[in-house]
Amino acid sequence: MAATDIAVAVAAARAAADVLVRLRGGGLTGRDLGDAGDAAAQHAITDELRAARPDDVVFSEEAADDARRLTADRVWIVDPLDGTREYGDADRHDWAVHVALWSAGELTAAAVALPGLGEVLVTDPAPVVPERSPGPVRVAVSRTRPPTVADAVAAALGAELVPLGSAGYKTLAVVRGEVDAYVHAGGMDQWDSAAPVAVARAAGLTACRLDGSPLVYNGRDPWLPDLVVCRPELAGAVLAAVRAGR
Repeated sequence: MAATDIAVAVAAARAAADVLVRLRGGGLTGRDLGDAGDAAAQHAITDELRAARPDDVVFSEEAADDARRLTADRVWIVDPLDGTREYGDADRHDWAVHVALWSAGELTAAAVALPGLGEVLVTDPAPVVPERSPGPVRVAVSRTRPPTVADAVAAALGAELVPLGSAGYKTLAVVRGEVDAYVHAGGMDQWDSAAPVAVARAAGLTACRLDGSPLVYNGRDPWLPDLVVCRPELAGAVLAAVRAGR
């Protein structure tokens, strides 16, 4: 029996995770390790997708943009190594592998590997978001480029800002209950958020642009510069704080 789309996404994400973990245990470090990881993870994912879904188009950070995706029915949106800087630091686990399927205007299946934790989160079965911990609202932000709008959200909600690494990890930190929201305004591309947003939505979280509009994938321009991912009960307050802060 043919593999389901979610099984294909998991196989591709795991293949990339495995090669990244092996490389990380070798002699490379820093930027050299990141470059090698980008290339090896890209090959691992494309090999899996070509074998299982040879007629689908792949839209990846680490490959030339294939114009066929704009008229294709099925497009895999991939970030083979999200968080190259964190991957190059042996002490960090906040990096990820993203594999998402876009079909007929929607993200229909996705897997996000967190190799530093040995986990893969998927859209089906969807993760169960833990109950919120007592205390201040926790908002994930970039550890290197925290957006100023996050300060407005923190002030409005009495929140604590939590610096974390890759975009995918920050999104899944909301899913995993490490934080309650993720606010980003510093620029990113579609592959940075497609798979983790699909997983977050499947888990019942709110995921949208900073202005509350939908996140649209497989658009002509890869640029998709901002997003909010949060617990649904916080969405109104977070988006109001974003509007006030802008």
